[in-house]
Amino acid sequence: MGSDASVLFREFLRDPVRVGAIAPSGRLLTDVLARVVPRDGVVVELGPGTGAVTAAIRRRAPLRQLAAEVNPRLAGLVAGRWPDVEVACVDAADLGHVLAGRGVGPVDAVVSSLPWAVLPADRQRAILSLVRDALTDDGCFTTYAYVHALWAPPARRLASALSASFASVSVSPVIWANLPPAIVYRARRPRRDVTA
Repeated sequence: MGSDASVLFREFLRDPVRVGAIAPSGRLLTDVLARVVPRDGVVVELGPGTGAVTAAIRRRAPLRQLAAEVNPRLAGLVAGRWPDVEVACVDAADLGHVLAGRGVGPVDAVVSSLPWAVLPADRQRAILSLVRDALTDDGCFTTYAYVHALWAPPARRLASALSASFASVSVSPVIWANLPPAIVYRARRPRRDVTA
């Protein structure tokens, strides 16, 4: 099927809105994203792509790992590489149905590689609301943003929504080794009484 970089780039060219990255995330970024995953916990990954973050999550040895990937080719790739990861070929907006259908209660962590910078405001809000609902009271949501796009309205909107939706939000130092450079948001303790 080709290298992960060529596979992801080909899928990006087919559908740049749903496949927001042109290359897999680097090892340092994936490790920072996965750091919030508790050992023996339950984790959901949104938008695994070719599985760079999936591999980092597997190294944390969660009790149960689910992944939601809208692209059928990428979903098949991840499912084939990690048979113990429960992969659903669905849009992230179907997260609630996926968890309910598999009998999964609140999860300990949600790790996202969704292309927030290209998502319209209403989709950002809807997905963030589903993430909050999926997490335990002490749960953590982590995602990243590319440094070059932090000034853009969708990125600023995401940062604002995270602050409104979680009791604690921290931002990592810039991960310069990633291509392109990125920051990681860690949002903990979802607020139940707000709308994203």
